[in-house]
Amino acid sequence: MYASIAAYRFVSIEDPRAVADAIRDRAQARALLGSVLVAGEGVNLFLAGTADDIAGFLGWLRADPRLADIEVKHSSSATRPFARLKVKVKAEIIAFRRDDASPLDGRAPSVAPEILARWIERGTDDAGRRLVLLDTRNREEVGHGTFAGATTLPIDNFTDLPDAVDALRDSLADAAVVSFCTGGIRCEKAALWMQARGMDNVLQLDGGILGYFERVGGHGYDGGCFVFDERVALAPDLSAMADATASGEGA
Repeated sequence: MYASIAAYRFVSIEDPRAVADAIRDRAQARALLGSVLVAGEGVNLFLAGTADDIAGFLGWLRADPRLADIEVKHSSSATRPFARLKVKVKAEIIAFRRDDASPLDGRAPSVAPEILARWIERGTDDAGRRLVLLDTRNREEVGHGTFAGATTLPIDNFTDLPDAVDALRDSLADAAVVSFCTGGIRCEKAALWMQARGMDNVLQLDGGILGYFERVGGHGYDGGCFVFDERVALAPDLSAMADATASGEGA
């Protein structure tokens, strides 16, 4: 059995190449496979290995004060979900190319999975505003599953989101808008960008879909969640959906 983790942390990193090299060395020493992105804005990684090696790697990673609070989603699989280890330095750990959406300047408001499940049940937030679930993933990912009744966007890349959201602004104005993605990283930027555009009614789902699955299960969710490895998609119990096929771009 292989243990898998998806993790990210937005934090200022002055030496992304040195951090990337250190992560590569430690992952190789633990025989971990997967992908890692490091940038001046933080770290984003998907790795798999034995449970002991994953635990040892996370212990080492969290010893770095910059990454002590890195958010981690856990799952497992019977087969190896990655074929090799790839570690890259990028301009962003999730490409968005907008100057007004940096999580280094602070997070947008978030909603916990347990609270969102309650809102889904009644269709409104605690203030009585109608609930709109806004899927910030691309259309191929959405094809594997999303929250029932969610508003989806006709996009193929995360960088396309601003134009797609601008087209919906009027329809979202009087709602409690909860943006969500796979693990939360895209919503960190999307929610901040929407706030900068004057949309003060937008929240982000804390931990994304995978965090929701971990803490709530599949309540209000239809299908599976696309993931960025050879399992392709996970069911709400975090098991692999063997018949899923697709590709995607980020967490």
